[in-house]
Amino acid sequence: MTQSWQNTKAPRSIGYRIKLLSQLLTRQFQDKIEPYGLTPFHWVVLCCLWEQDGLATSDIGDRLCQVGGTLTGVIDRMEERGLVRRERDQRDRRVWRIWLTDDGRKLEEILPPLAIEINEKTLHGLSEAERQNLSQWVDVMIANLS
Repeated sequence: MTQSWQNTKAPRSIGYRIKLLSQLLTRQFQDKIEPYGLTPFHWVVLCCLWEQDGLATSDIGDRLCQVGGTLTGVIDRMEERGLVRRERDQRDRRVWRIWLTDDGRKLEEILPPLAIEINEKTLHGLSEAERQNLSQWVDVMIANLS
């Protein structure tokens, strides 16, 4: 199906609306986690480590589709805050593994409810089936552009 030119211009284009949605979500979530001295990027790194502690920096970057330099700075700040610690991999000394500290683990009890609150506010009015469809459609769009 071919879209008309009118539907591809901002503010009607899907790209513009997704960008706006992303900015609104980020801003609202930032407001929720700012009292903890965190950024949304800290959140996604913590999510990776809550799922599997001791990941290599490169594995975190792969999961988040991030370039190493950006991730390194974020992990530096998280380490300074006492949320994570770095250790050299015992089998490959070139690899740094990132481990949660007790403070980083404690945030798993605090932060997910904040994310759920924003998620529910965002998806309010959508049925469970519509939520699943939306998630699948977003995955397809990401795959199309990857």
